[in-house]
Amino acid sequence: MRKRRHVARAVFAAVTAAVLGVAGCDAVGGNSPAPSGTEAHSARPSPKPTPTWDRSPASVAAVGDSITTGFDACAVLSDCPEVSWATGSSPEVDSLAVRLLGRAKAAQRSWNYAVTGARMADLPGQMAQAATRRPELVAVMAGANDACRDTTDAMTSVADFRAQFEDAMSTLREALPKTQVYVASVPNLMRLWEQGRTSPMSKQVWALGICPSMLSDPDSLTALANQRRETVRERVEAYNEVLQEVCAKDRRCRFDDGAVYDFRFGTRQLSRWDWFHPSVDGQARLAEIAYRTVTN
Repeated sequence: MRKRRHVARAVFAAVTAAVLGVAGCDAVGGNSPAPSGTEAHSARPSPKPTPTWDRSPASVAAVGDSITTGFDACAVLSDCPEVSWATGSSPEVDSLAVRLLGRAKAAQRSWNYAVTGARMADLPGQMAQAATRRPELVAVMAGANDACRDTTDAMTSVADFRAQFEDAMSTLREALPKTQVYVASVPNLMRLWEQGRTSPMSKQVWALGICPSMLSDPDSLTALANQRRETVRERVEAYNEVLQEVCAKDRRCRFDDGAVYDFRFGTRQLSRWDWFHPSVDGQARLAEIAYRTVTN
């Protein structure tokens, strides 16, 4: 009888130990053998997804206004596309295209559709032109001329500016769903007035009609003149909010987070003819901001 009880206890203890051992391994991972078959496949780490943003696009197109055409950078009241921050060939600038593609490839794989005087309403048409080249990156700088009108009342409304930029993005997306877009903020026009208003040359050129909403009667510091300039500054900031918000809705769009607006253009970065458009050095600074945004 005692022998049977002893055997029964030994069997019970062995079974219990086996059950607890299996349960313990399942609960804490233990030293159980690696899974096989379907289980082994599901246990392997998933491959990293391909990044949405490509830091080294193979072609670049530019759209926008006189800043992107290099206006007044080389000669008075003239375009100078070779020093364009976006696609220029000048070694003094090292444009975005040159920095991304190298000088030889940039000459073949970059295109500039910017037009001096263009406003946001012109951007959808420029985007359509750029799309025919099937670029992997489109660089955008537009909006200054929407604020630079004869009067503050003539400035493009924020609602219209938004609708026009959305139209431009839709135009590109219908043709090229995967093309990336770099969007530069509109420069701080108040800063440009502050830098140029002491130059007799600049005021002579301004009188020809460059950004009258900000630059007309540049020596006046009356409350009315100051309010006019403040109204322009506020409108530019509103435009930049639109650019940021619309760009944020597109996973292949990057806004510069206000870097161009915040850049403190000095005399060296402004045209020696109009003290408003970027000089060659100013174009180089814009290229740096663009390249940093695209590649970070």
